[in-house]
Amino acid sequence: MSYCSYCETLPLDNHHRIYHDHHYGFDIESDDELFGRLILEINQAGLSWNTILLKQENFKVAYDQFSIQKVANYDQIKIDELLNNSGIIRNRLKIHAAIHNANEILKIQKEFGTFKKWILLNNDKTLIEWVKLFKKSFKFVGGEIVNEFLMSIGQLPGAHIDTCPIYKQLISNK
Repeated sequence: MSYCSYCETLPLDNHHRIYHDHHYGFDIESDDELFGRLILEINQAGLSWNTILLKQENFKVAYDQFSIQKVANYDQIKIDELLNNSGIIRNRLKIHAAIHNANEILKIQKEFGTFKKWILLNNDKTLIEWVKLFKKSFKFVGGEIVNEFLMSIGQLPGAHIDTCPIYKQLISNK
């Protein structure tokens, strides 16, 4: 069963249904929101997406509304705070990756204007090329994480099956 088919069986207020119907595969303009999605995808590694969806608001609060500028400047006190926050995934490598990745996005913004613009400038890449590109700058980004991140922001196809009403909505919006 596809994620689309599964979500169609859920009540409209279910966290999977909300994500599927309003976020998954949708374009994101804000660099902070893009960064937030990357944080969520990285934290999902080795865990279920259900776990991440249930904690997504906690992540947003813990990581200062996904402010790239703030996360890039986290110090040991903030890292310790995150490591003690039971509302998020308390994985030292993933926390350090978020800080590192925020700093890399700041470099990208300096060179290209925005993280979004950098993504759009590379929109002709294959998944393998995307993974190589991400690995040059970012930490904790393997093939699955890069693929899911790019699908989740509408950059790569595959978020929805072609019979999904949301797929049809996304296609008509392009």
